[in-house]
Amino acid sequence: MLTLRLISESLGFAWKALKSNLLRTILSLLGVTIGIFSIIAVLTLVDSLERNIRDSFNFLGSDIIYLDKWPFTGGNTRDWWKDYIKRPNVSYNEYRFLKANLKTGSHVSIYAFANEITVKAGSNGINKILLRGVAPDYEYMREVNIDHGRYLTSDEIEGGRNVVILGHEVAKALFPKMDNPTGEFVKIKNLRFKVVGVGQRQGESFLGMTSVDYECIIPYDSFRKLYNTGSGRWDELGSHIGLKGQENDLGLVLLENEIRGTMRVKRGLKPAQKDNFAINRPEAIANAIAGVFDVLSMAGWIIGGFSMLVGGFGIANIMFVSVKERTSIIGLQKSLGAKNYFVLFQFLFESVLLSMIGGLSGLLLVWLLTFAPFGSLQVILSVPNIVLGLGVSSIIGLVAGIVPAAMAARLDPVIAIRAN
Repeated sequence: MLTLRLISESLGFAWKALKSNLLRTILSLLGVTIGIFSIIAVLTLVDSLERNIRDSFNFLGSDIIYLDKWPFTGGNTRDWWKDYIKRPNVSYNEYRFLKANLKTGSHVSIYAFANEITVKAGSNGINKILLRGVAPDYEYMREVNIDHGRYLTSDEIEGGRNVVILGHEVAKALFPKMDNPTGEFVKIKNLRFKVVGVGQRQGESFLGMTSVDYECIIPYDSFRKLYNTGSGRWDELGSHIGLKGQENDLGLVLLENEIRGTMRVKRGLKPAQKDNFAINRPEAIANAIAGVFDVLSMAGWIIGGFSMLVGGFGIANIMFVSVKERTSIIGLQKSLGAKNYFVLFQFLFESVLLSMIGGLSGLLLVWLLTFAPFGSLQVILSVPNIVLGLGVSSIIGLVAGIVPAAMAARLDPVIAIRAN
């Protein structure tokens, strides 16, 4: 009952403070509003940007290690690439060796891709397509969603048959009058491929990378008919090996160690020699991205912090004025038996409430910001950020109101009643 009474009276006094001098209150709360807006807006944009970027890298899959010539994140010097350019590409023989010898991997696949490809069907054609050649188990490395038809069979992949899965936009451009072009034929570099499937529409990639809507998937051995790859030469079109770990291998530590040992044996590296291959993890990209976003988040806290400081002083000013205006009421309350903590909590509730009004105003501005057009970036105000905004504004109100509330609680009732 006491808590409800405190809240009820605090709401009443806060509303009177707002009504009595609306302009003063608005100007005082403006600092909190701007501060919460600055902090939550930056955090919301950073979270949305990070989520969109991570979604763009979903094609890398989870619980997967990639064996490659190049590291995902590059090096720390300008000439870091010189250490990698002469490395051999991973080869088809190495893929077969890993598949036959690895004990800690659940699936192993090799794939290669070529950009800027032209695909034709009759008088229709589309260029700048990404052509991907895949080996068995590729579907475990990257989810391939089929809209019409089916995925490649193991016989088609292992036999290197001329079959293809078209991306949604590729199929639309080549067969504009057909909803399901499976069974039709297309030409890639003058080789005829039978369409066995059409992928589901994904939409534009946030990072501007080629969307799966503009990809074609063929068997790896069919890809090798078109391009020189898989022999391991450093100057050929590179292949990539994906290895999916087992569920009981936390952090894929066992798989990574086994890959390193097996590849060093396969390539005949001596103990003193460095690895001439890269073991890449998708989380390496996520960690690099997280570092950048941590800096942006910190900038948001610094910018918003100054506004919050100004807002805190504004609320403290309102509370000092409120204590002075209600000194006689405080004396009357205490003479009727109100305890010091009752008066203290009454003003603290009022201070927190005023600060939360400023915080809610800032959150409202951030919510309106989510409706602004940002191209392919989808901005969402998350529940944790809402809770954070309300929490920060509550703390500011608590800190700003503690001194005025303590002054009010220590007032002598006799002297307070006589005050004008």
